[in-house]
Amino acid sequence: MTSPVQQPGAGYTRLQSPHSPPLRVIVVGAGLGGCATAIALHHHGHEIVAVLDKVRQFNRLGDSLGLGENAYKLLARWGCNIKEIQEIGNQAPTMKIRRWHNGKVLAEQPLMDMAGFIGHRGDYHEIFLRWVRDRNIPIRMGCEVTSYADTSPTPSLTLASGETLAADVIVACDGIKSLARHLVLGAQDDPVSSGYACYRAYFEPSPEMRADPARNAFLKEDSVNFWIGPDVHVVQNTLRGGREFNWILTHKDDGDVPESWFQPGDMDEVRRLVADIDPRIREAIRSTDKCLDWKICYRKPLPTWVSPRSHRIVLLGDSCHAHLPTSAQGASQATESAGVLAVCLGMAGRDQVHIATRAYEKLRFPRVRVSQTHGEDLRDRWHNVLKSVDDNVEVDPEMVKIKNRPLYAFDSEQDSRERWEKVSARVGEEFGRGRIEPLGD
Repeated sequence: MTSPVQQPGAGYTRLQSPHSPPLRVIVVGAGLGGCATAIALHHHGHEIVAVLDKVRQFNRLGDSLGLGENAYKLLARWGCNIKEIQEIGNQAPTMKIRRWHNGKVLAEQPLMDMAGFIGHRGDYHEIFLRWVRDRNIPIRMGCEVTSYADTSPTPSLTLASGETLAADVIVACDGIKSLARHLVLGAQDDPVSSGYACYRAYFEPSPEMRADPARNAFLKEDSVNFWIGPDVHVVQNTLRGGREFNWILTHKDDGDVPESWFQPGDMDEVRRLVADIDPRIREAIRSTDKCLDWKICYRKPLPTWVSPRSHRIVLLGDSCHAHLPTSAQGASQATESAGVLAVCLGMAGRDQVHIATRAYEKLRFPRVRVSQTHGEDLRDRWHNVLKSVDDNVEVDPEMVKIKNRPLYAFDSEQDSRERWEKVSARVGEEFGRGRIEPLGD
């Protein structure tokens, strides 16, 4: 590799591409995962043709989001000022896990044990978009992908406008409904109900709510609390010293309403579900004007994340490894995946992109499965630990604690470099045999 290229910014060094010319990459989807992918690839010297998104304008959508230390270390390495996202997040030092009925604290942990500084998804997104633009990476809005051509050495995509774009690699970061999933899998894969749904609300409390003792118990300062009960839990997140308030109610639900961040919720049903929760949070939820209803669907782990012919169209983030909300690692794992893909493309020769993409999926699959199962385990523990347990019975705090801390020490880029020789050799052998082994086997 030739010497690094110095970029503007205190102490930041962008790496120079090991390829001449650099690999050209198109990123589909300008959400958090797509932005992280563009930033990572740019840092490693690859050329980003464009980041495409089908919407014409971004709005402040969603509600709470957190990033773990595993993501922070990568973003900082790529020249991002992570203080910008830390400062907009929840500044509470700890989080409390409470009994559903009376709010008794079952366990207290550092907030960093979950997802660090929890902020509004839209605020995080705005900063990520600015980081992309600061690097002069073009973001093209209103560009909906209608088809892909899985051709080597230059796969391409066609937009609704009729325009065709080609590159050395195409990375699909456009979520669980990504069109590229169908190409990669060779079939349509429909979501399966997880049996759970979330009612979600995020708003600025009114002066009346802030002054009402029945509703303002958690509005005085930044705080994060969880109330857990049989088959149900509530998350409360207070931001900016009480100026913003977020609650999420996860409950049993076998409904078949399609996955959507825009489905209106039934506040009468919410009030019924929280009728017996700790009074200190109950009235704040009950008096909320409106909420969204998000059906949590399950998708089985994919056998591959890479297109079958060219091996140059790649899935990343929610398009291949979506997480439950209780994992608190969805955006962090997408950031890790971005770093691994960028490293692999740099480690392989210019004519070995197929080796790089297949090594990427093999390196990432076991790691994201651990992260995903952390979320499944936490939900199951929270929803079952108090079943058939009287309120006066003590519960071992370890039974309800969030256990993400071991995930944070991991450095996905370093891991990729250390394992590259072994994993790439395995991929080469699979190509030699004419069969790429499915992930998870």
